[in-house]
Amino acid sequence: MLESNKALLRLKEGNKEFLANNPKKYAAHPVAQKGLVTKQEPFAIILGCSDSRVPVEIVFSQGPGDLFTIRVAGNIVTSSQLGSIELAAEKFGARLIVVLGHSQCGAIKETIESISGRHNNHSPNFQKIINAIKPGISEFVSAGDSIEKTIEKSVKANIQVSVDKLSNNSEILSRLIKRDDLKIIGAEYCLSSGKVNFLD
Repeated sequence: MLESNKALLRLKEGNKEFLANNPKKYAAHPVAQKGLVTKQEPFAIILGCSDSRVPVEIVFSQGPGDLFTIRVAGNIVTSSQLGSIELAAEKFGARLIVVLGHSQCGAIKETIESISGRHNNHSPNFQKIINAIKPGISEFVSAGDSIEKTIEKSVKANIQVSVDKLSNNSEILSRLIKRDDLKIIGAEYCLSSGKVNFLD
C-alpha cells in the first residue's frame, strides 16, 4: 500500500514525464509479468471526465495496474461511481483519490447553456448529468463574466463539489480518512499544456 502523499508525488512526477514527452514504456512489460492476472493493487483512484482528450493513465505516465480509473462526463459523483471508489479504497488499499476535471469541459459547457436557457434539448440520461452539475455552478452563470471565465470557474467548482461528495457521502471513505490516511483531492488537466494542476 502506497501512502497518500507518496501516491500524490508519483502522479505529479508522472505528469512531468508526460509533459517532457518521456512517458514510461509499459509496452515492454506485459500484464502477466506484473502479477496482475490474479490481483490488483492500484496506488491511486482517479475519478475523471470521459473526455477523449484526457486519457488518465497517459497524462500520469502510468501503466496497467497502477490506477483505478472511473470516467464519467463531468467527473460527477453518483452512487455507481461512489460504489466503485469505495471498492478500490476498501478492498485494494488505494490511499489517494483524485477528482480530475479539465479545461473546456463539454459537460460544463452544456450545463451552462442549459442554465442560461440556450440549450435544453438533451437526452433524459444526459440531463441527469446536467442536473448533478447545476447546483455547484449556477452562481457563476449569473455573475456576468465572459463565457471563458464562467467555464473556468465552473470547472473548478464542479471538481470541488465531487471532492466534497466523496468526503461526506460515504461512511467507508469517511472511516478510511480518519483511520488510514486516505486523501481526497481535486485536480484540473489543462488541454492546451498537458499539465495537471492539483487544487489542494
